[in-house]
Amino acid sequence: MHRTVEFLLHHGYSVLLVWVFAEQIGLPVPSLPLLLAAGALAGTGRMNIFACVVISVFASVCADSVWYQMGRLKGIKVLQLLCKISLEPDSCVRKTEGLFSTQGARSLLVAKFFPGFSTVAPPLAGVFHMHPARFLLYDSGGSLLWAGSFLLLGYIFSGQLDYVAERAASLGSGLLVLIIAALGGYILYKYIGRKRFLRELRIARITVEELKEKMDGGEEVMVVDLRHPLDFDADPETIPGAFRIDAKELEEKNDRLPRDREVILYCTCPNEATSARLALLLRRQGIRHIRPLQGGLDAWREQGYPVATITHG
Repeated sequence: MHRTVEFLLHHGYSVLLVWVFAEQIGLPVPSLPLLLAAGALAGTGRMNIFACVVISVFASVCADSVWYQMGRLKGIKVLQLLCKISLEPDSCVRKTEGLFSTQGARSLLVAKFFPGFSTVAPPLAGVFHMHPARFLLYDSGGSLLWAGSFLLLGYIFSGQLDYVAERAASLGSGLLVLIIAALGGYILYKYIGRKRFLRELRIARITVEELKEKMDGGEEVMVVDLRHPLDFDADPETIPGAFRIDAKELEEKNDRLPRDREVILYCTCPNEATSARLALLLRRQGIRHIRPLQGGLDAWREQGYPVATITHG
């Protein structure tokens, strides 16, 4: 904290602008210590609290607007990219979609208080073509709540934070090494969990060519589209004849699957994470003839195979 305070004193508001923007655009540079430090400096009269709030909100909204536009232009592929680089590939976007589907624009008011959701919520708003004015209104409100809370916290406890800074300085470089080690350990833990999860998903898959051959040959197969309703709203194409059901619902109602023919599950997530995980689960529950579709819907379309478009109404 001591080094953060010194850095802010020398470089001021420009650091706050760049740092907050960098974090909100997705770089691993936590801005919470900087906001607390800026609030503490404002509490001692060395920075202006109003200017800190305006700059932080402006930087946050600018970064979120970039993601929002990417969501509008690139659609669901933006979420697939975020899911691909996530340390939790099976749940990174599904959890966000669940909250977004129930709360809509209001979810933007709290998004920044939840790791992961902060990055995914703005492009999700763009994917579903939330009106720009509505997005800016709620995103600005959420940015104000987030930045204002930590700046105010630093402002109120400015005396205590100065004491913490002095104590941290007395510990020297050892404290920095400890913090880096803790962060590195957390990332390593998550990475090992991701690799273990992907190893568990090594279940035999069926290729889109094999599925097309079975369908053309008149073989009775049940194709199940596991995408979340929000994913389907953004991309209403599906494999012809596919039965649509959300993955979570299928976990609870597997009696809707036939036992006398092969069942093919597909999604649009990296590594077929959702469909492979669900196929393993259902196999343990006695449904033996079930396989995930390798490459999912994207692989099917890449081969130029026909798709059905479901219209709402």
